Amino acid sequence: MNESPCLESLKHELENIISQNQLTALFQPIASTRDGEIFGYEGLIRGPSASFLHSPINLFRVAEELGCLHALDFACRKAVIKAFVKEELSGRLFLNVIPSCLAEQDFKPGATLALLTDAGLTPQRVVIELTETQPTHDYNLLKEALLHYRNMGFKIALDDLGEGFSSLRLWSELKPEFVKIDKYFIQGLADDAQKRQFVRSIQHIALNTGTRVIAEGIESQADLQVVQKIGIGYVQGYFIARPNTHPPRQLNLNLQEKDHRPGGLKEQSAGQLLVEVPSVVPKQSGTEICRIFSKYPHIHALPVIDEGRPVGLLRRHEVIEFFGRPFANELYGNKPCKALMDCTPLIVEHSTSLQELSQLVTAADHRHLADGFIITGQGHYLGMGTGHDLMRAITELQIRAARHANPLTLLPGNVPIEEQIEVLLTEQRNFTAAYIDLDHFKPYNDVYGYACGDRMIRMLGELLLSVADPQMDFVGHIGGDDFMILFRSEDWKQRCQNLLKEFELKVQSLFKPEHQLQNGYSSTDRRGELQHFPLSSLSIGVIEAHTGVYLTHHEVAAAATHAKHLAKSKMGNSLFVEQRRLAQQEALLA
Repeated sequence: MNESPCLESLKHELENIISQNQLTALFQPIASTRDGEIFGYEGLIRGPSASFLHSPINLFRVAEELGCLHALDFACRKAVIKAFVKEELSGRLFLNVIPSCLAEQDFKPGATLALLTDAGLTPQRVVIELTETQPTHDYNLLKEALLHYRNMGFKIALDDLGEGFSSLRLWSELKPEFVKIDKYFIQGLADDAQKRQFVRSIQHIALNTGTRVIAEGIESQADLQVVQKIGIGYVQGYFIARPNTHPPRQLNLNLQEKDHRPGGLKEQSAGQLLVEVPSVVPKQSGTEICRIFSKYPHIHALPVIDEGRPVGLLRRHEVIEFFGRPFANELYGNKPCKALMDCTPLIVEHSTSLQELSQLVTAADHRHLADGFIITGQGHYLGMGTGHDLMRAITELQIRAARHANPLTLLPGNVPIEEQIEVLLTEQRNFTAAYIDLDHFKPYNDVYGYACGDRMIRMLGELLLSVADPQMDFVGHIGGDDFMILFRSEDWKQRCQNLLKEFELKVQSLFKPEHQLQNGYSSTDRRGELQHFPLSSLSIGVIEAHTGVYLTHHEVAAAATHAKHLAKSKMGNSLFVEQRRLAQQEALLA
C-alpha cells in the first residue's frame, strides 16, 4: 500500500502525468433493460499503477488541492476519447466532465470537439456526464456552456442523482437527457421499500420530463429485476460488467421475462389497460388535429409524440373550444399543435401496478381521470389508458380479493395462495414458503372464548404483515390458525426469527396474569380429561423452493405442511427449515 507523499512531490508527479499522458482509460458498459444489449460505455480514469495517484479519488483530490483540476479534467477527456476510438467500442461514450470546468470564464467550448475530430468520433455519440465533486454556484454560466455542447450534437447526463450538493436543482435547471441514480439507492433495492419508493419517484419524474434514467450500482440479479420492473431503461454496475481497459462487446444478462401469456396469471399492471390511440407529432397543424378528432369521435385526447417519446397531450374539448372562436382557424390553423398541448400529462410505465397507478391518478389533477394517461415501455409510447378502465379494474380486483379473502384477517385465502405459488413456479423464481401455525390454540379458545381466539389470530396476521416486505413477499391466511408467507426477500430467515420474537412479546398480553406466572393453564383435552397446557406458541416450517425443486403448488403445500409438523414437534416457539429436498435436487444436478 502506497504511503501519501508530500505535496511538492505530488505536484511534480501530477504535472508529469498530465504532460506525458500517463492516464489509463477504463470502460464500464451501460446496458438496456429492454433487450440486454450494450447502450454505451462510461469512460473512467486511473493514474499510473504503482503511484499514490493511481486511485481516481486521490488523483482528483490532489489536483484540486494543487489547482490543477481543470488541466487534469481535460487530460482525462483526451485519454478516454482516444482509448474509446482505439477499442472500436459501439454505442455512446459517457464522458465525465467536472461542471466547474465548463463554467470557467475562459472556457473554450470547441476544445472537446477538436479532440473528437482528431479521433474521428462524432459528438452525436458522446454524452457529457456531469460529475458533481464541487457545489455549482453559477447555474446560468453552466447552462450557457452546455448550450454550446448541445448545439454541437452532444447529450447531457447528470451523475449520482440523490447525492451531492444540488443534484435535483441541476436536473431542473439543466434538463439533461440522462440522469444516473446514485448507487446508494440501487444497492439492496430489492430488500428496501423506502429505496424502491425513491427510485419509483425518480422514474415517474423522468417519464414526465422526457429524461432517460440509468441505475448505477447494480450488484445482484434481484436488484436488476426490481429496476427493470420499475421501468428504468438502462443499468450499470459490477453485476453487469466491471470497468476494464478491454470491456466486453456483448452481455449475457438474465433479464426478467415479460408475461405475455394470453389468459394466464399476470401481474395487475397499467399495461392491461392499454388502448391503442393514434398519436400526433408536435409540428402537425391545428387543422390536422381537428380533422383527426372528427375522424375518431370516441377519442377524448391525442398523445403528442416526439421521436417515440410522449411530450404532451391534446384534449378534444380544449382544441374544439379554441378553434370555435372567431378567426381562430384562420389565425392558428396552420400553426404547430404543440402550442395547444398539455406539457405535463400523466405518463406511466406499463409495469406500474394498478394500485400505484390509482394513487398517482387520485393524487394528481382530476383531469387525468377524465382524459386518461399515457402508457410507455422504457419511456417509448405504447398507448393510452382511461380513468374509467382503471376504476373498473380496481373494483374488480377489490371484489375478487374480498371473495377469496379470509373474513377474520382479510388476508388472501387458499385460492390466491395457490395462484401465487403457481405464478412463482411458472416464472421459475426462487422463493421460500413458510407455513405458520399456532401451538395449543384450541385449549386457549376453550378457556378464553372465541372472541379472544379471534383476537389472537388477528394479532398474528398483523405481525406477519409487519415482518414481510410488501413489495417482495406474499402473506396468506390458509384458515383457522394456519398462515403462509411466500418470501422472495433474501433475509427471510431473519424475518422469521423476528416474527418469533415479536409473537413471544405480544402474546403475553392475551393471557391472565396467573396463567403467565404458571406458564400455562388447565383445560379438558379432546378425550374430556383435564390437562395442563402451556401458553400458546408459534411454529414455522420452511421450505426453500429453488427452480426445479417443486413442480406444482400441491408439492409446495405438502412439503411446507411436513416442515410445519416437524417444527411443532419442538417445544415452544420454533423454526424448522427443511433441507433434504433441496439437497437431493442439488445432488441430482451435481
